[in-house]
Amino acid sequence: MHSLGRRAWIASLVLIILAGGAVALLLNRQPESPAQIAPPPAAAAASATIAKFVDESACGSCHADQVKAWHGSHHDLAMQEANASTVLGNFNDASFTKNGVRTRFFQRDGKYWINTDGPDGKPADFEVKYTFGVEPLQQYLIELDRGRLQSFTIAWDVRARRWFHLYPDERIDHLDPLHWAQPSQNWNFMCAECHSTDLQKNFDLQTNSYRTTWTQIDVGCQACHGPASTHLSAATPSKKDFGVDFAGPDASAQIETCARCHSRRSVISSDYRHGERLMQTHLPALLTADLYFPDGQIRDEVYEYGSFLQSKMHAKGVRCSDCHEPHSLQLRREGNELCTGCHNSAAPAARASIDTSGLHKKDYDSPAHHFHKSGAPGSQCVDCHAPSRVYMQVDARRDHSFRIPRPDISVRHGTPNACNSCHDKRSPKWAAEQVAKWYGPNRRQEETFAEAFATGDGAALAKLAGGGHAPAIVRASAIERLSAHPSQAGLDVLNPAVSDTDPLVRMAAADAFNVYSPEQRSALAPLLNDPVRAVRLAAIASAPPERLNPTAVAEYVRAQMENADQPGAHINVGNMYSSQGRVADAEAAYQAAIRLEPSFAPAYVNLADLKSRSGENAVAIAVLRTGLESQRQEGTQTAALHHSLGLALIRERNYDESLSQLELAARQAPNDARYAYVLGVALHDTGKRKEGIATLERALRQHPKDQDLLSALAAYARDAGDAAAAEKYMQRLQEQN
Repeated sequence: MHSLGRRAWIASLVLIILAGGAVALLLNRQPESPAQIAPPPAAAAASATIAKFVDESACGSCHADQVKAWHGSHHDLAMQEANASTVLGNFNDASFTKNGVRTRFFQRDGKYWINTDGPDGKPADFEVKYTFGVEPLQQYLIELDRGRLQSFTIAWDVRARRWFHLYPDERIDHLDPLHWAQPSQNWNFMCAECHSTDLQKNFDLQTNSYRTTWTQIDVGCQACHGPASTHLSAATPSKKDFGVDFAGPDASAQIETCARCHSRRSVISSDYRHGERLMQTHLPALLTADLYFPDGQIRDEVYEYGSFLQSKMHAKGVRCSDCHEPHSLQLRREGNELCTGCHNSAAPAARASIDTSGLHKKDYDSPAHHFHKSGAPGSQCVDCHAPSRVYMQVDARRDHSFRIPRPDISVRHGTPNACNSCHDKRSPKWAAEQVAKWYGPNRRQEETFAEAFATGDGAALAKLAGGGHAPAIVRASAIERLSAHPSQAGLDVLNPAVSDTDPLVRMAAADAFNVYSPEQRSALAPLLNDPVRAVRLAAIASAPPERLNPTAVAEYVRAQMENADQPGAHINVGNMYSSQGRVADAEAAYQAAIRLEPSFAPAYVNLADLKSRSGENAVAIAVLRTGLESQRQEGTQTAALHHSLGLALIRERNYDESLSQLELAARQAPNDARYAYVLGVALHDTGKRKEGIATLERALRQHPKDQDLLSALAAYARDAGDAAAAEKYMQRLQEQN
């Protein structure tokens, strides 16, 4: 389980893209729609011959050392039934109060209970069914109706032996998305796959209920090695009985097995096969601004995979088990010895498949290198090259990109750096000067992508995305950012990117084609048959509707329905059906999203857009008013609903209320250039020219590269006879193109 702040959780849940009057929604590319789709015949046939999950009690008879190391590990204790030997928290009538809500932890009839505000806001007793995690904190799972297990947001600090709230600075009531009984804390969707073995979510859309099962409650042998029935039944069992060889020369097999859980990702297929590429079933997150700082350092809780893909260690063939013992999960060596096995003045003690040709022979475990007293903070390799960031209030996670500290980048772009994480009273400028003093003017200053990512400069992003020197996840993330700069230069990057050897890059290219006209997407066609499912799905989502056959549409819908318990999934399916002209199916999908979450704004926005395009604008207005009322009852308001209502009212020539709604949207989302643009144009074109131009100019100062703002101001200046101003805006627009 991971804990997100309010804005981060909402941002990760839904992204609304407004293009003219149309609305498209993406939920981390997570599922959508009504009709259940059966698996392809080939997959169904293959399932009869593949290995099955078995009872793991037999593993220790041959693998005693590995099982001994695993016992007591975080994998072993990932999830347990709540009893006297597993519950670490104080349930001896202890209490915790936050925002006027008193929560009591107690025992009754040999079971563990929590009295707190429930789904209806009223205090009630809830039984703890399972413990979740073991160190540095332990959470507790509460069972609600329809098979839902919810992760309680008051956790036990194992080291300090205290109760604490995961969101201490948030004022949360039972209607808040961060409340323990809300979907954001749902175990079945958010946590379950990575804390148990052979997890089957089993969500039933018709009854809005779960029948979630597992083969083993914790993370056992088969979670990583795969189902073991063939191995157990073989006359001479060997590692070849499994689908993945963790010791083989190709490090990606092991890394991607770990990444299934040690990454920020979404599920696109429940048919996980050990040894297959991760992106056949999961969609890893890119280095987006909400998850990572511009230089690639961890910002939100992203686990290790996205960081490690950026590192030179990954590029040289290092894998997880080179540093971590995979059964006990402990480090291979203590302190700097973990790093100096390879980074030393003698020969590196590295596996043959690791490329050590670029390693400098140097004594790194020395004040001559780290400029700190040996044994003191700053003298450990990880202090500078893998600094930690705290999540869930008490859980420090190390950044696995293993980068050189760059306080000079902090000076320019406000990114964190290892130096100031310790020297927090000093400035980044001071730290940058110290580094320059220690290592001299000719020190190694590696080229980074921070400048391009921080500024969003289209030319710099195109150069980064099109170059072959950057890690694939960096190039893919540059392509993703290029979507904000549709241009010929962008197309010149996307066209060859569809043939890149890395599926992350191909997937990003497929996504990015979505901002171009159908005529400009011809290079996308090969990706519709890409061997990697995540790439195909991105291509299907971006392809012109006429290029899609029923098989492609069915695959897209099937992938979305893997997360049919999420309203955004149904939005995605509704959008697909809408693009195919299947209006009734699209409406059914949007209505399914509303049933799942009655205040989910994108469902109302997209349903209203569908109705408007079908000539039922009055119905669209009624839909949007219903959405606003459902949100009002929950004490929330969404700019997208006000914006869409404003557009619908314009079609009815109700200009006064329309402008009021558009102003509300722009005020609620002051950083959204699109809302300001539409408001400015509406003001200008309804006779309020000065207010409209002032609105557009204010937005342009905040978004100086926005092409819509520049185009509108150029046109209005030309119409007003101000040729100089029009030329100025056109020159800026040309620079962006």
